[in-house]
Amino acid sequence: MNDLIKKVEEALDQIRPYLQADGGNVSLVEITEDNIVKLELLGACKSCSMNMMTLKAGIEDSIKRLAPEIKGVEAINLTATV
Repeated sequence: MNDLIKKVEEALDQIRPYLQADGGNVSLVEITEDNIVKLELLGACKSCSMNMMTLKAGIEDSIKRLAPEIKGVEAINLTATV
């Protein structure tokens, strides 16, 4: 599991500069037993209207590229607005 955490953190480190450029960030909370990454959106990412797209198209894709065993990514503090 430590190797998986390392790969996820590496993927997050690759995307963090883009998030930070817009005043946001992300923090790894946990990786569940069924390989779901739980993240906390920080700063501007919490209230951005594009946060779901950023989470799925940006963060999740980056993580799955380095850690293909990850099945999905969820934000623990994201409330869906549909």
